[in-house]
Amino acid sequence: MNKLKRDRQFRPLPVPDVDVHGLFGERQDAICDSTAETLLDRCVEAGMLRAIDVDQPGPGIVIPIGPWGGSTQMFWDSDFGKSIETVAYSLYRRANPALEARVDAIIDMYEKLQDRDGYLNAWFQRVQPDRRWTNLRDHHELYCAGHLIEGAVAYYQATGKRKLLDIMCRFADYMISVFGHGPGKIPGYCGHEEVELALVKLARVTGEKKYLDLAKFFIDERGTEPNFFTEEAIRDGRNAADFHQKTYEYGQAHEPVREQKKVVGHAVRAMYLYSGMADIATEYNDDSLTGALETLWDDLTTKQMYVTGGIGPAAANEGFTDYYDLPNESAYAETCASVGLVFWANRMLGRGPNRRYADIMEQALYNGAMAGLSLDGKTFFYENPLESAGKHHRWTWHHCPCCPPNIARLLASIGSYMYGVAEDEIAVHLYGEGSARFEIAGTNVELTQKTRYPWHGAVHVDVKTSKPAHFAVSLRIPEWAKGATLAVNGETIDLGAVEVDGYARIEREWRDGDKIDLNIPLEARALWANPLVRQDAGRAALLRGPLVYCVEATDNGAGLNGIRLGEDIAATTAEIAELGGAVALDIPVTKDEPDWGATLYRAKPPVAEKATARFVPYHLWDNRAPGEMLVWIRSAT
Repeated sequence: MNKLKRDRQFRPLPVPDVDVHGLFGERQDAICDSTAETLLDRCVEAGMLRAIDVDQPGPGIVIPIGPWGGSTQMFWDSDFGKSIETVAYSLYRRANPALEARVDAIIDMYEKLQDRDGYLNAWFQRVQPDRRWTNLRDHHELYCAGHLIEGAVAYYQATGKRKLLDIMCRFADYMISVFGHGPGKIPGYCGHEEVELALVKLARVTGEKKYLDLAKFFIDERGTEPNFFTEEAIRDGRNAADFHQKTYEYGQAHEPVREQKKVVGHAVRAMYLYSGMADIATEYNDDSLTGALETLWDDLTTKQMYVTGGIGPAAANEGFTDYYDLPNESAYAETCASVGLVFWANRMLGRGPNRRYADIMEQALYNGAMAGLSLDGKTFFYENPLESAGKHHRWTWHHCPCCPPNIARLLASIGSYMYGVAEDEIAVHLYGEGSARFEIAGTNVELTQKTRYPWHGAVHVDVKTSKPAHFAVSLRIPEWAKGATLAVNGETIDLGAVEVDGYARIEREWRDGDKIDLNIPLEARALWANPLVRQDAGRAALLRGPLVYCVEATDNGAGLNGIRLGEDIAATTAEIAELGGAVALDIPVTKDEPDWGATLYRAKPPVAEKATARFVPYHLWDNRAPGEMLVWIRSAT
């Protein structure tokens, strides 16, 4: 990354400044039609509304878990926060007075619940008031605060209503008085990172640097010696060695963040930490944080990431294990973890457009994350395996319902991830039908994308400006996009002459009515895994554009492991109406004979027959008839 780009600060557009249509628009319509209200309904059904209602008796422990006397109720504020955030984003797209009134009523309850000093946490005010700030390692107090802050920022931007924003500013101000070094201060941080990135959002919307400083404090303190979690346990009379997972790697608190070289522990916690670190690196132009993140990025993406952008293969720690350990059928690959990877990748673009981050953002978004929400917006995946014998299906809710509002809030706010803007440059990270409004170089600028991406690769951009202005527009050229072409006002641009870090950077005086045409060829292509990934040996995955494809029994019958890909992967495309017009790929394959006979073993291999297999986008699997699914296909080459 060159110095010019690193020293500039790219920030995402506010969600209201981007209108999306096409595939993303369809996902947002489903959220407006179903998901936003569904989230509130199921939060209420779980008992969350009663938990914050001071006019009702405290709920006590409703869902006991673990030997530590806790409950997933400790996290309920975070579920409300993410659900409010989702509703807010849905209100940008479509007014819904009834839904808005429900959120207003929830906010009124939080206002009544808040202590005079600013503290706000339903569990530690209503169930265990004597345990406030006594176990930051395990109890998620700051994590819950972070999600409520994000909900507050989104709701303020959506409605102009400040009540929840003011509530959370009071809480953040209180946190500033509580955390830090000096007499009576707590020199600590949360076991589940999240508040760091939330405080950055709060600082950006309020203009208050003090919230950035608090986020930076949490990041700088993490993992330093003497370890805060050990000291805290001793002060609290707990055995410092006896805790969940038994290692500080679980919460990335084993070393100072700038010294960490390997991605370890709980996958969602890691992604939220790295997101906060990247935001602080951008706001403070902190090369030491950026350098550490670049090392961690390479560690994750070259040794520990599924082809779908799924991360965290193990259920035991909801996270990382050993290098190249990427089992398919037992893959955990939590939806929240892929959502978190999208967050991190997007924030790595804060110091300048770079394809190495944006390509992974797109990969994780379209595959690992989007799989988590059904087409109708009503059911969800928590785990995202790359192979299923037919028993893995979406569910309506979960005792730890972190994933439904997480994928919903990401997709409902996806316009904010499509672009970045600096003082003199607009970066286009993701392609999709819609328009975005910027203020740059003292000029109001609107970019309108006309495209059917990711189904088709032609992207036309209309430029609208209030007056001629000199600035740069940088458009990502995906690494897989061989033979991409670019033209401005019909004049071909030599990509090699303008490409910087994988983006075509067009710096010129832009005038109203200028046009950009980018053509990204979308061809089916096979990928093979590093031979050290033993679960994928002798197999290949099929992709087209940013999309990973899979085979389902509903199209191909049972026995998907009998399918073999040959050298010819030339695809015939077909649009599947029942999958929202998604492009399916019909590929010539060979398929083992279905009738093996009654014996378990025999002395001759199965007979292979020529066939055609239908592949559909992985993120759309399990939206039709239930059955087997497979991403990694046996390769005949």
